Amino acid sequence: MTVKYYAILTNQGAARLANATMLGSKLNLTQMAVGDANGVLPTPDPAQTKLINQKRIAPLNLLSVDPNNQSQIIAEQIIPENEGDSGSVRLVFMMMKVYSLRVANCPETYKPQLQEGSGRTQTIRMILVVTNTEAITLKIDPSVVLATRKYVDDKISEHEQSRRHPDASLTVKGFTQLSSAINSESETLAATPKAVKAAYDLANEKYTAQNATTTQKGIVQLSSATNSTSETLAATPKAVKAVMDETNKKAPLNSPALTGTPTTPTAPQGLIVPRSQARLSLWPRLPHL
Repeated sequence: MTVKYYAILTNQGAARLANATMLGSKLNLTQMAVGDANGVLPTPDPAQTKLINQKRIAPLNLLSVDPNNQSQIIAEQIIPENEGDSGSVRLVFMMMKVYSLRVANCPETYKPQLQEGSGRTQTIRMILVVTNTEAITLKIDPSVVLATRKYVDDKISEHEQSRRHPDASLTVKGFTQLSSAINSESETLAATPKAVKAAYDLANEKYTAQNATTTQKGIVQLSSATNSTSETLAATPKAVKAVMDETNKKAPLNSPALTGTPTTPTAPQGLIVPRSQARLSLWPRLPHL
């Protein structure tokens, strides 16, 4: 059976792909264009530089190496339901900046307009068979494209099956393993409620601090008072210094020399006796020799 639908490199595309392969440079595939060929099934022509009755040109939504065939590159564009004229998609162009790279025809696909009472999101996919995928930059702009449900599902599945899950640390969030150990010094594991409870129970069994008394050790409150009779407070250095300052103002016991102008209370009237009389009053009390 004769092949009706196929894709070929344009002359421009073949030359630029060969040049990139030889020089080790890369081609940047950026856009895809679609047209209806005026309702007639066209035959792709390598000399083409534009589409027949082009309807739309927009950035690619997907550009990746086929996971089932490393020599194939999948290029995809999504036409939203509110975009594109009503008509049949018959011709597809792969663009590289301002140069055409590949042209393909495809079976007629009708895309209605919303004004007709129906709408459809259209996905156009082109597969490029190349000898060296390194010659093509696999990069798209995520800010201007849509993702298909299949693409999202595939990426989620790929991530779930991969090991690209960063571990949590003291500086970044991430995945971590649980641990019930209570004697570990790890900073990469997360404690379970069981470990927390075990540590809490051990803490409850430890000594509970009590107030200090004159008969037992314990915690005590400080005080700077110098006139307190408390037996549950502890004197601060300030209180000790205040007492020492007052003590230093007194005369030492082993040195009765007085300084300054000392005074003494005056005896009540009638108690002062002349010295001669005091001697006579004491004479009778002395024993006779």
